[in-house]
Amino acid sequence: MTIAAGTDDNRQRWARFWLMACLGVVVVQILTQYFMGRLWICECGYIKFWEGVVKSSGNSQHITDWYTPSHIIHGFLFYGLGHLALRGKPLSARLLLATVIESAWEIAENTPMVINRYRSATISLDYFGDSILNSTMDTLAMATGFLLASRLPVAVTVAIAIVLELFTAWTVRDNLTLNVLMLVWPLDAVKGWQAGL
Repeated sequence: MTIAAGTDDNRQRWARFWLMACLGVVVVQILTQYFMGRLWICECGYIKFWEGVVKSSGNSQHITDWYTPSHIIHGFLFYGLGHLALRGKPLSARLLLATVIESAWEIAENTPMVINRYRSATISLDYFGDSILNSTMDTLAMATGFLLASRLPVAVTVAIAIVLELFTAWTVRDNLTLNVLMLVWPLDAVKGWQAGL
């Protein structure tokens, strides 16, 4: 009994450590973006829960937008990656891996190089980077997706990802798949279709 209790206490201590490390990564993300000159909130001076207009100055500036589903899907994918790469490690350790990857992307996404790539290769002609609020919420959306994937059957997780991808493609002609495609290998036909919205 005593050994089992000690083992549970040890597991709980490590879980707290990994979760605090996740929080530390997000703090580093926020501070890095602050020192990069990113704005805390939308330049408009107010905060909205949802920004529903993709081609607007408020896109990627508020709490959620049409790209939030992409970040939830990041969480699904990173859960799968953690399951493969850190097999046998606690969920909180795998969440740390996911948070490091997502935070690294959020920082890279807001560099002049990537912002200019978005502006030249995608329909995001007016994209000028995320606010710190939006970027932080993107990381939290990823964590939400990660935790959902840890609880849901694989088939349900895959079905949700497909529905989110199809719904955002149908509604705003963009999604995670198209975003990656247009960043890596831009196609004029896709860009033309997206611009026709």
